[in-house]
Amino acid sequence: MNIRALIVDDEPLPRQSLRRFLKYHSDIESLGECGDGQSAVETILTNKPDLVFLDVQMPELDGFAVVNQIGVERMPATIFVTAYDQYALAAFDANAVDYLLKPFGKTRFDRALARARERIALHADRGSIQRFLEAMEDIGKSQNYIDRLPVTENGRIVFVKTRDIEWIESAGNYARVHAHSSNHEIRETLSNLEGRLNPHEFVRIHRSAIVNLQYVKEVHPWFHGHHVVILESGQELRMSRYQKELAQKLGLRAQSN
Repeated sequence: MNIRALIVDDEPLPRQSLRRFLKYHSDIESLGECGDGQSAVETILTNKPDLVFLDVQMPELDGFAVVNQIGVERMPATIFVTAYDQYALAAFDANAVDYLLKPFGKTRFDRALARARERIALHADRGSIQRFLEAMEDIGKSQNYIDRLPVTENGRIVFVKTRDIEWIESAGNYARVHAHSSNHEIRETLSNLEGRLNPHEFVRIHRSAIVNLQYVKEVHPWFHGHHVVILESGQELRMSRYQKELAQKLGLRAQSN
């Protein structure tokens, strides 16, 4: 995989050094050079390089201002280049891959480039996983209800069978899936999951919890018309109000609130 690199520095000599060291690496494709921060912002947004060698001190718009304008999350892999070591901490706060202190030699440059390759490869792997998960979701949408749920675990895709899921809870922008002895977090709301799960098997008992009916062991009355659902694992979950739907599916007699 070729890496598309951009050099940003207002001084000709550092740009020349970076060009010379890059020539030793055949997988690096140069996108050119920028001599100021504003042109760097425009080039990054337009050409979307994989890697940027970014000088810290530049007139008008310095390297950190470039990152701020583009946004840390949208920045390519970045190696900061500067003559002053007091910027090192700020560089890593800006999610830098590495920090080259001028003047630097080929050995130090190659080490920084190796770290950049790792960061770029990791990003590419995550993108591939996300595209695969989206494709799996599209397949699931063509069916009535899903019978397994794809989750990521240590960089791998793991498929959790819905029959093994005991309950699911809301965790902010994520949902936490409890399946026997394993837990998985997925970036999906509880409402979206509820629409994809078979309603004959799963019931939402609270705004923050969905349960698998086959693991419900007991239902106990609580305060003010609320109830507590106890799973076979011993997990206790609050039910917002006594739900006729749940009662019917469990074979219970409906109660008034």
